[in-house]
Amino acid sequence: MKLNMEEEEDYMSDSFINVQDDIRPGLPMLRQIREARRKEEKQQEANLKNRQKSIKEEEQERRDMGLKNALGCENKGFALLQKMGYKSGQALGKSGDGIVEPIPLNVKTGKSGIGHETLLKRKAEEKLESYRRKIHMKSQAEERAAEQFRIRLKNKQDEMKLEGDLRRSQRACQQLDTQKNVQVPREAWYWLRPEEETEEEAEEEKEQDEDEYKSEDLSVLEKLQILTSYLREEHLYCIWCGTAYEDKEDLSSNCPGPTSADHD
Repeated sequence: MKLNMEEEEDYMSDSFINVQDDIRPGLPMLRQIREARRKEEKQQEANLKNRQKSIKEEEQERRDMGLKNALGCENKGFALLQKMGYKSGQALGKSGDGIVEPIPLNVKTGKSGIGHETLLKRKAEEKLESYRRKIHMKSQAEERAAEQFRIRLKNKQDEMKLEGDLRRSQRACQQLDTQKNVQVPREAWYWLRPEEETEEEAEEEKEQDEDEYKSEDLSVLEKLQILTSYLREEHLYCIWCGTAYEDKEDLSSNCPGPTSADHD
């Protein structure tokens, strides 16, 4: 009885589980067959691709070899040319001014239509030309901006020079008028305004506001021209020479002129 119980298989043992796994013994075989067929198909596809690639390479090699070799007597066209007097290496045409080498053969290998490459080339050239125009326009704009800046800077410098000449003329006018005991300038702007003023001087200045408002209508250049003329006529003085002349004849003879440009 004990021996019979030992001989009985345990349902939880490895042997019983392995037996249960092998209930369908044909299934692993089917999987192996499918896997083998799949590998075989992949190998066939790879062989086909390699074969197609090798065919293209062979065609290219044969074409290149044929183009490199000159035509022989076995070619009917070349034979007809020889019968008409043509010799190898001779230019075509009655007068011998034609081509010597044959027209090159351009084999189209892409899938694009005829004229597509020409279209792409034209678009690329148009894009390049548009880029060049933009660069040229940008360069011109920068040059115009630089020129305008130089003009503004020169105008500013000229304006500052005129203002300096006007202050110099006002200072000279005030000194020369004072030497002649002139207490009030002919025009309020003929003299420099003092930096600090007393209350009495401020009241006196208010009385001259109307004349000052009128002078505001004049530009710096106009004021300078008027004041230099006054200095030359009343004091025989030229601010450009920095000299007071003895008389009008001395002024006209020794002074180059009434403007700054005359003294350059």
